[in-house]
Amino acid sequence: MANDLSTPLTGRRARRRAGRRFHFPLARLLFLLIGLIIGGVVVRMIMVDDPDGGRPTSEVAITSTRDGNAVANSVSSGPATITADPAQYPAGNTPAATPAPPSGQIPDRFGALPDLVEETAVGAIPRISGTGLSPFAAYRYPFDTTAIASTPMVAIVVTGLGINEQGSLEAVDQLPAEVTLAFAPYGRSLETTVAAARTAGHEVMLELPLEPFDYPQNDPGPHTLLTGEAPRANLDKLFWLMARFGGYFGVINNMGARFTASAADLAPVMEELGTRGIGYLDDGSSNRSLTAQLSGANKVPYGRATQVIDANPARASILSALASLENQALETGSAVGIISALPISVATVAEWSRELAAKGIVLVPASALMK
Repeated sequence: MANDLSTPLTGRRARRRAGRRFHFPLARLLFLLIGLIIGGVVVRMIMVDDPDGGRPTSEVAITSTRDGNAVANSVSSGPATITADPAQYPAGNTPAATPAPPSGQIPDRFGALPDLVEETAVGAIPRISGTGLSPFAAYRYPFDTTAIASTPMVAIVVTGLGINEQGSLEAVDQLPAEVTLAFAPYGRSLETTVAAARTAGHEVMLELPLEPFDYPQNDPGPHTLLTGEAPRANLDKLFWLMARFGGYFGVINNMGARFTASAADLAPVMEELGTRGIGYLDDGSSNRSLTAQLSGANKVPYGRATQVIDANPARASILSALASLENQALETGSAVGIISALPISVATVAEWSRELAAKGIVLVPASALMK
């Protein structure tokens, strides 16, 4: 210790410099190695033409199957004759031709045509195309009632679909295509259920939640159109509801006794439906409804249900209500019945529809009875 303290400072600095001369430069070597790797990669990218980045590839010969389909070949090489199933379209009850989609138009996942939609902040909503084709004309079931104008006709509308996916799909499978299906705007599986319904040939409707007299104790759901609100607020709600799915030819009210009795609140909604070429079906639950008058003033295709079929959801009661619906059709020429999507209601109506033709009554889609 004494020697170190007495050693001149210049001697201690010299020893430190000597120790530093043998320090291993590890950091510098690591930086050099990283630089060499990066440089090698860059050189390879410049010198080697390999768009796959070194990934293994293989070539497989593709054999055309174009000539393997005789029907496709006959259609592509010349005109083909297709005969409709007489059991599906009996004589005197042939559906009218479905309006042809605009040239180059590809339906979306719901079957909606691009020319018949308008993009908004809340999604795509229906509109009349530039050529004048309306959603009502494009999406309704193409049923021609001219040949059966003197025959009693009955329409059935199933409401509340889309909430229960499995139940909705079962209803689509069980019911004949002439039955109209109305979907609530709140289902999480609307893409699946609406597409299944339209693929099976059913025409579909959108349910609009409208304010009842005992609101909010009885609440139809979110975005309910309310009396006393500014027209713009209700139209914003309407657009949100209309954007939930596409391919529907019209709307039907869900509740709404107070709203449909208020001309000031209902008129802007009817005007919007008329402008967009959408039909309106009143469920017939309120005698105060002004929908008939306002639909006529705004050129909205209109209809009104005459009876709720499953007010008592029991098979015997449903059959009794269906018999009453038949009598209405025999007396007045037509009748529209409303049922819910309950399994007992769907099964009973499916069974009843198979015997309807034998009674001299024709099952028609709801749009066929809308003026």
